[in-house]
Amino acid sequence: MMEVREKTDVIVVGAGHAGCEAALACARLGLETIIFTMSADNIAFMPCNPHIGGSSKGHLVREIDALGGEMAKVIDKTFLQSKMLNTSKGPAVHSLRCQADKMEYSKTMRKVLESQERITIKQAEVSEILFEEVTDPELKKEGYLRKITGVKIFSGMIYEAKAVILCTGTYLKSRCLTGEAITYSGPNGLLPSNLLSDSLIKAGIELRRFKTGTPARMDGNSIDYSKMAEQFGDTPVIPFSFDTDPADVQKPQVSCWLTYTNEKTHEIIRNNIDRSPIYAGIIEGIGPRYCPSIEDKVVKFPDHERHQVFVEPEGTYTNEMYIDGMSSSMPEDVQLAMYRTVPGLENCKIVKNAYAIEYDCLCPGQLNPTLEIKNVRGLFSAGQFNGSSGYEEAAAQGLYAGINSAMQIFGKEYLTIDRSEGYIGVLVDDLVTKENLEPYRMMTSRAEYRLLLRQDNADIRLRGKGHEVGLISDEKYEKLLEKERLIKEEVDRLKATSVGANSRIQDFMERNGSTPLKTATTLAELICRPELTYENIAEIDPDRTLLPADVVEQVEITIRYEGYISRQERQVEQFKKLEKKLIPADIDYNDVSSLRLEARQKLEKFRPFNIGQASRIGGVNPADISVLIIYLDSVMRGNTNEN
Repeated sequence: MMEVREKTDVIVVGAGHAGCEAALACARLGLETIIFTMSADNIAFMPCNPHIGGSSKGHLVREIDALGGEMAKVIDKTFLQSKMLNTSKGPAVHSLRCQADKMEYSKTMRKVLESQERITIKQAEVSEILFEEVTDPELKKEGYLRKITGVKIFSGMIYEAKAVILCTGTYLKSRCLTGEAITYSGPNGLLPSNLLSDSLIKAGIELRRFKTGTPARMDGNSIDYSKMAEQFGDTPVIPFSFDTDPADVQKPQVSCWLTYTNEKTHEIIRNNIDRSPIYAGIIEGIGPRYCPSIEDKVVKFPDHERHQVFVEPEGTYTNEMYIDGMSSSMPEDVQLAMYRTVPGLENCKIVKNAYAIEYDCLCPGQLNPTLEIKNVRGLFSAGQFNGSSGYEEAAAQGLYAGINSAMQIFGKEYLTIDRSEGYIGVLVDDLVTKENLEPYRMMTSRAEYRLLLRQDNADIRLRGKGHEVGLISDEKYEKLLEKERLIKEEVDRLKATSVGANSRIQDFMERNGSTPLKTATTLAELICRPELTYENIAEIDPDRTLLPADVVEQVEITIRYEGYISRQERQVEQFKKLEKKLIPADIDYNDVSSLRLEARQKLEKFRPFNIGQASRIGGVNPADISVLIIYLDSVMRGNTNEN
């Protein structure tokens, strides 16, 4: 057969949430981009829970939006219910979560891709990555052994490219398990990708097996909602995207429902635990710790009398309901029996069985901080292939990898977001420096500086970076600068405006349940009182001008948490010092004689770019870092003396 070739700039393998963001970023930055998918009808598909956001994940979505990504805009157009979580706690952990109409979300994202110039959607299986050995001494010095040249698809067609981004999700050599029944398919019965793994191994890339799972989908007409607690959305709705007009998202919302498992449910699971592929040894892959199956919950938490079960709609196009909290790989007969013990599900009819899915993904230690695979120049990766879980984590990585592949092609400086700048920085750093033994899930507790990394200020933190790389327009950036100006001016005004202890003020304090004033105080000091807010002190602040709601929010948080924010900012200064101390790419850790063997092995495996990264690698302790700093200082002194 005659060899047929086509040239492009960037190839994205996979059109899930990572692939969509990667392709859009590359195309919007001016690169001809082809995105390959196993099914063009399932672009941005949600094989598990059809929701976007949630604790910490909402932060990621806001950051994607701040950088110029698409996920927030699409969910604003397609949500069924919206809630801000953790509102009883501080602003650091407030997180927006939206239940999506999964079909509308997929269709809307596909339309965005189809409407974007320089994107070509291609339904085909990528069977092989193509590369050549590196001969350039400079590239070899940076650790590259091979250089990407393109891909080959199953039909034999070759596509040449300057960069390839792997966003394969859970499709590589995937198989789905429901009890003893094993289906060699991708999620929801879609075709798997069975050939690409061998090609990656040939390129020197190490793979491992992970697993995840999903609950059953029920016929909504067979559910008795009267036995469940109705869960409503928020009013008013807060949009995900900083560019969405809040008026556009105020609409009727669909309810979700809460019920619980019970001892009967747990007894059925315990009596049949030997039939679970997880406990029968059939499943090879390692599953997510923070999103366990119901059989895992029952076995690992035997003292829990019940577990929450959320019954959530799949979309307006169907009666199917998603049974959140009861993911399982049990046989079908066990599934039906255990689900029917749950209040409201006594007569339920299963439309789609729960299942576990196994797939190939990347072994740790092979990623650069740019999300480029270390030894293959121009080969980037994102999403579940990198060992993470979740739509939001995937989308964030896809955007990050897409931007950095474009920066490499243009010969520009890579995008970097460190742990003090964004949850995306925490996510990428953890994937680069840690030996994650199970699918990685973002959590607020992973972010050391989470008071600075709030979801409400993602635009202030990252929109400048989005503008710098070229995904945020001048107009949007100027709007941000105006917002920052208004915030500063209002904070300064409130700190400079005093009120006295006169009868009018004392009456106001009494009516609002606040301690009377003994001396004059500033309006800013009043806002720091828990019972007073920027809104309710308007009565004693006649000189204020009307400000946008997002400005008011930032003003109040800035004043109320100023002391805590200042403390974290001082911690960030110390963190930055370690991040700025670079480690030469060609360092030989065997020359650092005082390093412990474990530290030397871990540093050699992960090849950190700076001392900060080195300090976060498991098995490298503070004493090792001190030794490494002394060695680097001595090398630098030696180089200075030679010069």
